Amino acid sequence: TPPAPPLPQLSDSDARVPGAHNDLLGRKNVTTFLNVDGFVRRFVATVDNLPREHAPSRMWPVHPVGSRFATTGSSDNATIALDNAQRYTPLVLLAEQVDPAAAAGVYFKLYPLFQQAFEELGYPGKYFNDRLVAVIDHLLAAPEPQGPVRVKMVEVKSDTPMTQPWAHYEYADPQLEAMSAGQKMMVRVGLVNERRLKTALKAFRAQLVAGAGAVSQKK
Repeated sequence: TPPAPPLPQLSDSDARVPGAHNDLLGRKNVTTFLNVDGFVRRFVATVDNLPREHAPSRMWPVHPVGSRFATTGSSDNATIALDNAQRYTPLVLLAEQVDPAAAAGVYFKLYPLFQQAFEELGYPGKYFNDRLVAVIDHLLAAPEPQGPVRVKMVEVKSDTPMTQPWAHYEYADPQLEAMSAGQKMMVRVGLVNERRLKTALKAFRAQLVAGAGAVSQKK
């Protein structure tokens, strides 16, 4: 097997990363699901943001799902609709189809780029792989509510006049609403999807831990 060509600079990585994704996921899946423009920085920033209060969608390495958030019941007693989970099913299926060993192989091959982007965020001397494993553990600890999850609509205040008020949903349970952005996402996808994603995350985590020894050589 010929040696892999040297990695580009982080600023030029968009020319290399999509090809690695195409080999792993297939070109159609990459086009459908991933935002490859600045993918390395997007991935690192989003991973770092998931345990925080906000993980801005403008930085996501994946495209947001297209359909609208679905609820059922009255405005005073609304719950997340059962069929809302279907919005996330294609992405969950993709996660299940990816071979975790192959995904880890691509990740470690590109690791110096992830590490550089992580240090740019303000983490000199720290390993991105450690942060990624810790964030996966955080997502795995997300609660698994049994039964309908109640939500409430909250109007967003703005100093700019709007013809139609902008509102978003929050969890009615204060404990759920106090969760991080990442754990809120895990609950929002529905119980079945949440458990399927956790299974995929555990398999990927195992590969990250197994290959962690090579990280220091690629930093």
